[in-house]
Amino acid sequence: MYLKNIYLKHFRNYQEQRLEFSSKKTILLGENAQGKTNLLEAVGLLSSLKTIRARRDRDLIMHGENISQIASTIHRENAPVDLAITLRENGRRVCTINGESSRRQMDFIGILNIVQFSSLDLDLVRGGPEQRRNWLDELLIQIEPIYAHILQQYNKVLRQRNALLKEVKKQGQMLNSQRSELALWDAQLATLGARVTVRRSRALQRLAPIAETGHQAIGGHSETLEIKYLPNVEAMQDPTVRESAQKAGLAFLEKIQSRAIAEQHQGTSLVGPHRDEIAFFLNQQPVRQFASHGQQRTLVLSLKLAELKLIEEVVGETPVLLLDDVLAELDPKRQQQLFQAIGDRFQTLITTTHLDHFAQQWIDSAQTFTVKGGQIYS
Repeated sequence: MYLKNIYLKHFRNYQEQRLEFSSKKTILLGENAQGKTNLLEAVGLLSSLKTIRARRDRDLIMHGENISQIASTIHRENAPVDLAITLRENGRRVCTINGESSRRQMDFIGILNIVQFSSLDLDLVRGGPEQRRNWLDELLIQIEPIYAHILQQYNKVLRQRNALLKEVKKQGQMLNSQRSELALWDAQLATLGARVTVRRSRALQRLAPIAETGHQAIGGHSETLEIKYLPNVEAMQDPTVRESAQKAGLAFLEKIQSRAIAEQHQGTSLVGPHRDEIAFFLNQQPVRQFASHGQQRTLVLSLKLAELKLIEEVVGETPVLLLDDVLAELDPKRQQQLFQAIGDRFQTLITTTHLDHFAQQWIDSAQTFTVKGGQIYS
């Protein structure tokens, strides 16, 4: 898989910009706040239709404009694919594949596969459970595009159920009509929650061995990494429950019933995959409590390299790697391990404020652009 070009119009601080990528390695060089990360964000949107840096599409559109456009040609093994997104202030997006409008989100997602690694990912271990859930969800959407639809459905039911519980809390008691409505939301939450949990568990089962093996190689075989998925509905840890839709649904409903009073008191849903955890252990010790900063960085690097391998294994093509200002956070040893793992196999777009982190051989084989004030120069 190869990102051949990208076109931006009125996106963030880019008035109009077109780039052609002629090398597997692209360095985006420039000071902070010039637009380097914005370019990677546009690539991320073409991949997943999501960005964690903006809550609304209007935040992605250049100030004073009403519409923004992103377009790119992706070279895949079977055939090139043209992708384009038009963003509007009112939030109505238009996504096209080879010039034809894509009505379903999952038809667009998964055409361009990427792995993103930024300085923010170094908080993957130290941050809260939501950060780790988002990381796993983003990976899952790439290897199972239908998961985006399942997760969207689950979150919709969760919002509506929470709205009802909030109303019940405000009233101080539950009406019979509300009790019947809540039972309907319970059933949907259980069904969709089980689907989310099963897919998360399955993805982590595939990723964990790759990450654990890679971590031993990076860490010099002195540490053993273990990754555990801890679902909020504990019964879902049992494979026989996960493999049965009926058993999984019953397990969810039992947990919901056990927390019914607490949910009404707090006015929010306390049961479901929105409260799952992914835990990391080194030599059987929890990483969050006992690992040094260096150990945490090695772990995150192992996870990112495992993502590359898993996507390649599932999709059958190498994903594009986006490295955003991450080299400054890695010591020289880990930088070298990262570059060795990338080699010439993965197309890489990397942002940096200076070239000191790169070996001359890497610079010579890369295409370098300078980014300044929303303009990119070769």
